[in-house]
Amino acid sequence: MRSHHTIGTGNVNPSAASTVEALLRAGVRLLEGSSPSPRLDAELLLSRALGWDRARLFMNRDQPVPAEVAAGFIRDIAARRTGRPLAHITGRREFWSLDLAVTADVLVPRPETELLVERALLRLPASQPARVLDLGTGSGAIALAIASERPQATVFATDRSAAALAVARANADASGLHQVRFAAGDWFGAVGDGRFEVIVSNPPYIADAEWAGVDAELAFEPRSALAAGPDGLDALRVIAAAAPAHLAPGGWLLLEHGAGQGPALRGLLGAAGLRQVTTAADLAGLPRVTEGQWPG
Repeated sequence: MRSHHTIGTGNVNPSAASTVEALLRAGVRLLEGSSPSPRLDAELLLSRALGWDRARLFMNRDQPVPAEVAAGFIRDIAARRTGRPLAHITGRREFWSLDLAVTADVLVPRPETELLVERALLRLPASQPARVLDLGTGSGAIALAIASERPQATVFATDRSAAALAVARANADASGLHQVRFAAGDWFGAVGDGRFEVIVSNPPYIADAEWAGVDAELAFEPRSALAAGPDGLDALRVIAAAAPAHLAPGGWLLLEHGAGQGPALRGLLGAAGLRQVTTAADLAGLPRVTEGQWPG
């Protein structure tokens, strides 16, 4: 006779929840209150544990699950309940249709950052070669997304973290995007006096006072890639001031930032001599990317 499982305490006996559907129900109930998407998280984690895609889960709801697989699933659910990002548990994240490796050494690529890629592509004609620079590349998500859409462009990606660059290089190799070149250094320190038609960055922009109220998942990500001083503008100031020395005539600087930082950043780009300075909103309607053109 099967033993019962106790959801309220967070303890689940994997031998009790022995089918796909039973494990999914247990996972969802354990994640309620700690995840914004408990059903999706449970499906993704069980798919990973079984080595299946999600469609196979739906087609095999009554399939028995081996006890060792169920135990691994419950361990992953427990990790997710602590706030650990799903991408850190699975080691993968999709961004711009690319399947990327993710570790605790890099930020988890987020959907709103795809706006930065979209805006950059508008500044990069598909039929012309160009030099693109991605500052603070992390997992390489932005650089690789641009390279996948603009094969004639040469994309340079920099990061001061050797561990992050190792992740980015591995993602470039796995994606077959060999026109991306990587260099270690702090912001423009890795590119000497090089000039580029497009410079992009998703730098740290969380203010010190905001840190206590950020999403719990961010506590598991590298703080150096998130926090940026008293007003959250430390990194953005450095990039805006130095960008003109690295932009080709007519080149564009595009920066992701916090929802309330648009006016300040437009001021920084204007003070640096950039023109046509505008801010674009993400799908949630939040000001997210500010860009400007260097007249040369």
